[in-house]
Amino acid sequence: MNINKCIIIDDEPYAIEGLRTYISSIPNLSVVKSYTDPVQALIDLATADMVDLILLDIDMPKITGIELSREIRQKTRKLVFTTSYTQYGYEAFEAEADAYLLKPYTLSKFAATITRLFPKEEKSKLDIRTSDDYFFVKNKDDNLKIVKIRYDEVIAVESKQNYVLIHTLTKKVLTYMSLTEISKIFRQFPNFEQFQRSYIIGKDHIDSIDGNTIKMVNGLQITIGEYYKKDFTTFMSEKLIKARRKD
Repeated sequence: MNINKCIIIDDEPYAIEGLRTYISSIPNLSVVKSYTDPVQALIDLATADMVDLILLDIDMPKITGIELSREIRQKTRKLVFTTSYTQYGYEAFEAEADAYLLKPYTLSKFAATITRLFPKEEKSKLDIRTSDDYFFVKNKDDNLKIVKIRYDEVIAVESKQNYVLIHTLTKKVLTYMSLTEISKIFRQFPNFEQFQRSYIIGKDHIDSIDGNTIKMVNGLQITIGEYYKKDFTTFMSEKLIKARRKD
């Protein structure tokens, strides 16, 4: 079983203990560190390895959770705000939070959120045969017309909150589905890869690579995410042709 590493940041010790109790009920989640001081969390995370989940309070002294999230967002795959206040919803959205838990929340609510963020590695209900060379989706921008898309024409799939924007060689299609859901299908095909949390790309349609930026054939530019740098390095080591050094 894959264990997802978690950090808790909350200035109230009893809130941390409550979260620890909830987390102990989730088999695939483990707390590696907790902080009551957001400034110390900021200092430590600046040089720490990436984790899978940060649970972050908003109303804290010295630095708010919203301010802190802007500095540490690249250090975690998933970010969840835990707060007693409802008025921070828009700020949470701007901070690219994956969920917003309003205190007091139940164990069932917490577990449901974690399950959504970290779905089990099992075949999706949308499972397809890898021999298929096309699929159909409803296009939101065209009165939900059902359109056919060939896999080999997909340049990239971009996350748009509850939707994904599918970039193809000839068109763009916006359809109601999360990137997590559609990735379960695309990852069955070796040509598709994820080097950034908001995009799945078709490797055949990479035009060029400049440092940390991938440019696709349609001009789309994608910055490689910190979490995916190891996978990207492996990909480049396999595909980059170099002249042999003379002895």
